[in-house]
Amino acid sequence: MTADLATDVMPGTEPADGSAAGARMSTGTVEEAVALAEGLVDAWGSWGPNMTPDARQVAFISDRSGSPQLWIQDVVLDGAQPPARHVPLSDDPVVSVRWAADSRWLACEVATDGGVRTAVWVVRPDGSDARRIAGGPDEHAELGPWTRSGHRFVVTFPGTAAGTPTRAYLADPSTGRLDPLADGDLIHVLDISLEERFIVLRDGERGQEYVSVVDRLMDEDFSALPQGATGSTEVALIRPAPDDHAGPVYVYLASDVGLPRRQLIGLPFGPNGWRGEARTLAAREDAELECIDADDAGRLLLLVWNVAGRSELELLDTATGGRTAISGLPGLVAADPVLSRDGASVVLGVQGPTRPRELWHLDTTTHAWTRVTSAPPLPRRRLVVPTLETFPGRDGLPLSGWLYRAPGRLNGPGPVVLYLHGGPEDQERPTFAPQHQALAAAGLSVFALNIRGSSGFGREFVHADDLHGRYDAFADVLAAAEHLVEAGIAEPGRLAVTGRSYGGYLTLACLAFSPGVFAAGVDVCGMSDLVTFYRDSEPWIAAAAVTKYGHPERDRALLEDISPLASAESIDVPLLVVHGEHDTNVPIGEAHQIVSALRELGRPVEYLELPGEGHVFRRASSRKALAAAITRFLHDRLRLG
Repeated sequence: MTADLATDVMPGTEPADGSAAGARMSTGTVEEAVALAEGLVDAWGSWGPNMTPDARQVAFISDRSGSPQLWIQDVVLDGAQPPARHVPLSDDPVVSVRWAADSRWLACEVATDGGVRTAVWVVRPDGSDARRIAGGPDEHAELGPWTRSGHRFVVTFPGTAAGTPTRAYLADPSTGRLDPLADGDLIHVLDISLEERFIVLRDGERGQEYVSVVDRLMDEDFSALPQGATGSTEVALIRPAPDDHAGPVYVYLASDVGLPRRQLIGLPFGPNGWRGEARTLAAREDAELECIDADDAGRLLLLVWNVAGRSELELLDTATGGRTAISGLPGLVAADPVLSRDGASVVLGVQGPTRPRELWHLDTTTHAWTRVTSAPPLPRRRLVVPTLETFPGRDGLPLSGWLYRAPGRLNGPGPVVLYLHGGPEDQERPTFAPQHQALAAAGLSVFALNIRGSSGFGREFVHADDLHGRYDAFADVLAAAEHLVEAGIAEPGRLAVTGRSYGGYLTLACLAFSPGVFAAGVDVCGMSDLVTFYRDSEPWIAAAAVTKYGHPERDRALLEDISPLASAESIDVPLLVVHGEHDTNVPIGEAHQIVSALRELGRPVEYLELPGEGHVFRRASSRKALAAAITRFLHDRLRLG
């Protein structure tokens, strides 16, 4: 095992651990740990920024009121931070916000009733004219990009039944009119050109996507990446070419299609069917390109690299190809970067193990950092900064995880909780994690894993668990448990496993298929039977998942074999099951059926249902209830067992 100490220093702030001088760092009682978790949940964050063209105001999402809502704040770089202003839309949580290029409107995606289905709203920056444009309880609508002119934006309606297409429209915020833009199986509009002639489309199942550029005037399209190659492309931007010889238009993509890792790809193209060759503009062997943004002229690109979970920033001059590394990132993880239209400013979200999500400003000329949003108070207790640990899978594949060592367990074995993230393409990173901190405060170390299937480690790694590779993913969890015991971190018989979404499914699978390894488990909104998951999940979610888990008909035997529900009799340790009332991604029936099966068998199982929540628990009250339940449950079954 190798250990790499993470640092989380924010220039110009109080100590990096977020605690006052003299704060304790020792294991406390379970009720002290629960109080810590509740205090950390109350430490609201700010994220998802969008700027006005002059970069003087930023719109963002914050849960400082207890639920994610829309806020606006002036960007002040040489004085006290001004207060943020709440822009009310509805009581439902806000998921994302985009500010029109002409500054006249904001478009927001809102989680209807707190569930999976979202609606698209528009509102003036002063809070007037707020109304729903598309979506609602019975219709899922997704927010796409604004046109570069700022007059219209993209709204997408995924197919609501098997075989029905996804349709994208251009929406007029003033009238609500929807004009057809594109349709396809599982399309997403990644960007649209200034004059609305060209659009970049992504289509395909998870991990097997392709990207095309559509010329709406000529009704033609072409592949933006090598024909027939697939992979993942999260971001694409259309901008003017960096010089006269490259062609009139350029598309920049963060993609791993046909590549070992996600890289920056550039493709020149133009009207009348002309296009050049796609080529790599920036790549790293030790990192994946996570985010990109560009100024309006296409002269400057902002790149955010994912380096084994940490973030690193670069600026790229498209005319020369020169790359400038940006130092002093005020946290370990950056997200949602926005480059101003003139390229002079960046606003992005930053967080770390001891800091909730904050917005920071970067001057692209001086490279000076300035905090934009205010920081909430934190409990007077020193928080754990995790270490990055590596270990081999049973087949020798290098694996890793972030270890939150309980303060009272630094020099010997003790109880450990394995945490499994969702996706499976998500990634565990050194972010602000109240649950991990609460467990560590209660005396339970946490090992948050990135087993095969996780993103951030290359295309081969993220696909290593596809279909029959699921068995290898099960083995990775067992390898982590074995290694913790061999390394003297975990005490045999005092290991638990927990996770959410896919991680919840993996928790059930480990308990059902490998009894005797774990002393307890917590399943948060996980699938218990992949056959019923396909039957009951939202159609567009199920259609995209076949490349990961298998086809519900062609791969039925595999799905049945890897579904924990059929082996519920093997689950003989205490289990806590948690699910959101309005979850239609992993439908709530997945929780009900495993709880019912275990109760019929007389097994120790507890169930917590969170009202008004979907697949993601967005309200502070729900996250407090979740943290308290998990902390008490695992403390009682591991620390005193």
